[in-house]
Amino acid sequence: MKQKLSLAILFIAIFTGQISGQTLTQTMRGVVLDADNQQPLIGAKLILNVEPQKGAMTDAEGLFRIEKVPIGRVSLQVTYLGYEPLVVQNLVVNSGKEVVLTLEMRESTAKLQEITITATQNKGEAVNEMALISTRSISPEETNRYAGGFNDPSRILSNFAGITSTQDGANDIIVRGNSPKYVQWRLEGEQITNPNHFGDQSAVGGSVSILNNNLLAASDFHTGAFAPEFGDALSGVYDVRLRAGNNEKTEFVFGLGLLGTEMTVEGPFKKGYGGSFLLNYRYSTVGLVSDLGLVDVVNGVLNFQDATFKIVLPTKKAGLFSVYGLGGKSSFQFEDVTPAIWITPGNNTTQSETRNDFDKKSHLFNGGIKHSIAIGSKGLLQTGLSYSSEGIEDDIFEAGVVRFYDDEGELIRDSVISKSQTFQGRLRKPAYRGSLTYQHKFNARSKVQIGSKYTLFDAKFEQNRFSDAGSQKVALLDFHENISTVRNFISWKYRAAERLVLVAGLHNMNVLLNEKSTLEPRLALEWRTTGNCKINIGYGRHSNMESIHHYFAKVKQPDGSVNEPNRDLDLLKADHFVLGFERRLGKNMRAKVEFYYQHLFDLPVENLDTSYFATIVEGLDFRYVDLVNAGKGKNYGVEITLEKFFSRNYYFLLNGSIYRSKYTPLDGIERNTPFAGDYLVNVLAGKEFPRLGKRKNQTFALNTRMFFGGGRKIIPLLRDASGNLAVDVAKNQVWDYSRAFETSLDDPYQIQVSMSYKWNKRRATHELFLNLDNITNNKGRIMEFYDETEPGKVGHMTQFGFFPNLMYRVYF
Repeated sequence: MKQKLSLAILFIAIFTGQISGQTLTQTMRGVVLDADNQQPLIGAKLILNVEPQKGAMTDAEGLFRIEKVPIGRVSLQVTYLGYEPLVVQNLVVNSGKEVVLTLEMRESTAKLQEITITATQNKGEAVNEMALISTRSISPEETNRYAGGFNDPSRILSNFAGITSTQDGANDIIVRGNSPKYVQWRLEGEQITNPNHFGDQSAVGGSVSILNNNLLAASDFHTGAFAPEFGDALSGVYDVRLRAGNNEKTEFVFGLGLLGTEMTVEGPFKKGYGGSFLLNYRYSTVGLVSDLGLVDVVNGVLNFQDATFKIVLPTKKAGLFSVYGLGGKSSFQFEDVTPAIWITPGNNTTQSETRNDFDKKSHLFNGGIKHSIAIGSKGLLQTGLSYSSEGIEDDIFEAGVVRFYDDEGELIRDSVISKSQTFQGRLRKPAYRGSLTYQHKFNARSKVQIGSKYTLFDAKFEQNRFSDAGSQKVALLDFHENISTVRNFISWKYRAAERLVLVAGLHNMNVLLNEKSTLEPRLALEWRTTGNCKINIGYGRHSNMESIHHYFAKVKQPDGSVNEPNRDLDLLKADHFVLGFERRLGKNMRAKVEFYYQHLFDLPVENLDTSYFATIVEGLDFRYVDLVNAGKGKNYGVEITLEKFFSRNYYFLLNGSIYRSKYTPLDGIERNTPFAGDYLVNVLAGKEFPRLGKRKNQTFALNTRMFFGGGRKIIPLLRDASGNLAVDVAKNQVWDYSRAFETSLDDPYQIQVSMSYKWNKRRATHELFLNLDNITNNKGRIMEFYDETEPGKVGHMTQFGFFPNLMYRVYF
């Protein structure tokens, strides 16, 4: 710990110092657009809350520029005759980077004189105006500020009500007790792969996200009763958007941290043209810092690298084009891997005379081109073509070993005397997508969206299990298939009055492989009562394809033959019901309560009336069996939030959830799902100390988070009536499936603290971040497994322990 503090002091000593006596300022500029047709608004007024007051008016292209804005946090108010006023809070102005904004305004239903309009602000509300309920907008400023983020937007989600993670260091997102495999990731409006390094075939797992908060615009996360445009999602939708690069000035960001070294560059293509580029590259430094002893990577080496880009190409008459991409590759080699480190295919036991070694390689890429063009003054046509691909190579080896111990019984080393492969996996899943969306505004009250999305999966999976020292091979998967889906939707938004809004629509999902389809109604109502209160009601039917590997699983039949019985598998389905109440307690605070009930049906379950198995309980391990759509389930709960938005240099967020998550397989027994933690509590708070130093150019921030929640439900080891272990590995009798998911082991808790120090110089801004994750080093037990090398022969996977993350960034 002393080494890490010394390193932080060294950074500060190098990069702080005297600056010129003049007041540091920066330029703020951007464009103001109509939210419905993306056309520029000419003559919109912008006012900054600075002294002396500064402002601007948009020109014939909707552009504005405000020079010499003092560094610090500012708020911007935008007004335009006939449109709802807009207030943008907590814009961070630094000397090293221009503030470039794209602001969208919506036409008001009340035709009032401009002088009588009062600006309102609705912090945290969705960017997507069709999402009226169970949606949270997450700004880049929040992802930087909240403790425990690791510069990773996906980790920020677990700060909010109803959302948690697996607590084992993975990036899994558990929403209202649903499996993380049914969360849909989107980039620039198109569905993408799981954007995490080291992910698995069910789109779960992964410990490092490719997403970088330095590149994001405000993005929405949806937790239930989704808007009509969203399909093939059952749990949640993370709709991630990339910001555009600076189109007038070339800028750079360099970052150096314990997890990786990164470089970002952005700028214009040429002077006078509104196009821009944005490019980021990151390379892992985990191996280096592990060698230095700053981070302990157990029994292996982690390597990863990734890149993200966005190119914006406006035209005078042909609309706006953008090209984007996100990709990465990763690998690790673990020796003596146990379930305490990583879940691998197999029975997940550890024996004294053998060890398992695990080699993993993975890659992913998501990229596409988007085009939008106004159709008259009322319409907007958006089209997109995209490509995504993910690949996973898994190799597991069993090594016979002789272990050597010291006089006190501590393991000194082991010596390998034999080694053979027990598992091999080669998975490729490219996907080609096309989308078309048209939206039309009839008037200020009524708007319609209609769209269609086509996806072609070109999946090639091969998995083999080896026995008898690798001499016998059993094929688990062996297919190369094309699977197509078509999704259509229509959505109508109607503002019956200034305080009453309705969104209604239909979504249609079609799987062409086996001709399965659904018609899914969606409805949401928002009523803003007097006294700053809001009531929301929402309903939606949703469906989801199961993971592709289940459709083509090879299953051995009682007569010894092998076939693929799941090709006709139907879609999973769920009805979501949500009721929400919200009250604004002044300009910067709100209290919110949401009740929800989700009825799940047509769940794929094992076609065996004594089995516990359903695909919704599947994790990193997998099970290939004959499936039928005969399962059902339910998730229900209440979420309470009290949030004080950042103002007067501090904020806090308190939320709690009480929930249940159940399912019933073919044996007719209602069980908990493994994700039924039953409760969770988050307490976040932070304070910023601006204008420090002789030149008032420095800012120190302190943030903290406390989490308390219920443990993950487990399948326990076999025990006899007296509680003694009754495991027989030779006969593959390890787990007590009759007690699947009845109980958990420990209730996890975690305390995180983050600090940042920023100092502005004339031509650059420097920032130093220190995040201390799980500062108490609490290692609550998550699951148990049979381990002959442990006392009592029981090993445990535990919470990820204390982890410091130090990062330095310079903007110039």
